[in-house]
Amino acid sequence: MKSDELPDTLDFSGIGFGFADRAIYAVDPKQTRGRVFTEPESPTRTPFQRDRDRIIHSNAFRRLMHKTQVFISDEGDHYRTRLTHSIEVAQIARSIARAFRLDEDLTEALALAHDFGHTPFGHAGERALDAAMAEFGGFDHNLQSLRIVSKMERRYPRFDGLNLSWETLEGLAKHNGPVAGPLADSIRELLPNLDLQLDGYASLEAQAAALSDDIAYDTHDIDDGLRSGLLNLKQLEDVPLLRGLLNDIADEFPGLDEERTRHELSRRLITVMVEDVIRQTQRALLDLRPGSVDDIRNAGTAVLRFSDRFSRQESELKAFLFKQLYRHPALMNRMTAAEAVVKNLFTAYFQTVEEIPLRWRQQFVQGTAGASEAKMARMVADYIAGMTDVFADQEHGRLFGPKV
Repeated sequence: MKSDELPDTLDFSGIGFGFADRAIYAVDPKQTRGRVFTEPESPTRTPFQRDRDRIIHSNAFRRLMHKTQVFISDEGDHYRTRLTHSIEVAQIARSIARAFRLDEDLTEALALAHDFGHTPFGHAGERALDAAMAEFGGFDHNLQSLRIVSKMERRYPRFDGLNLSWETLEGLAKHNGPVAGPLADSIRELLPNLDLQLDGYASLEAQAAALSDDIAYDTHDIDDGLRSGLLNLKQLEDVPLLRGLLNDIADEFPGLDEERTRHELSRRLITVMVEDVIRQTQRALLDLRPGSVDDIRNAGTAVLRFSDRFSRQESELKAFLFKQLYRHPALMNRMTAAEAVVKNLFTAYFQTVEEIPLRWRQQFVQGTAGASEAKMARMVADYIAGMTDVFADQEHGRLFGPKV
């Protein structure tokens, strides 16, 4: 057909556009439970492709570029940040999703957004902000991710937030399993018209994103620890899983230099972890024989998981990293200083809320006159949580003078 013979309107009904066949237990975008605010469907993208695209174009996604993973951003150009970590999680998660014919776009969206709620300076910043908010409900980065995508991103004329699909919000809320207690109450308060079935498990797409998070940080934290000099290859031989991989590398490539050994170890570790997940999940699916995604949600346990043997090995690896890397004196000194920055910022803003830009205050509190202490504290926490490491340091310098 010549270009001048094209019809006046285009018919997309016969084109896939992400609606390819999926496993019977996968999330089907044609059966989405919709959005809080009804929108016309896209003729060229599935609901989950739209969610992913909104996540990538958000301010929160860009800010991950300058947020700490383990090493603070000014310590080197090649250390992971929250952004590069999230991209690595998405790559691993899509590989797992493809193996089981899941919805890869939903999996990717969840992987890319799972760390939106993290504060500056990683878990150190979260500890400080949680302590500062103790009288006002505390601070949880998973809940904060939901606050960002449902309220705090302000880009669209008809609604606040990104107006993500039910399935994406469910995955963000429950990717680590069922939610109960005060956290569940906070999620219901945040999304009062959306029953996310918090007492059940999430889809396999969400489970793939969650386990890929573990795989990514286990492997890249080793790589960054070696790069920093806080870990060395000899130490890694104390971990049985790593010792076996290092022996295999030495046998195949005698005399290989440390940089290439480090990279080879990372890629082999990702491979064995992903392969174990696939084998174990195949067994679990054969036992469960799910006929729908709801059978996954009601399984009573995570279906996508490590084998028992590998889970023990992975726990040994985590214990090693906790002791030898995360609690290394050099890192602890930096994290102690980072906690002080977040604590000082909260105190300063809470005591003198005018230090927060007026436009931001009006945007999220509709003015500050007559606002309750709890509401003011949450506004301050939202403002600090959204900061990058660089901006938090700049604000601390503005309010308290340069570091000495």
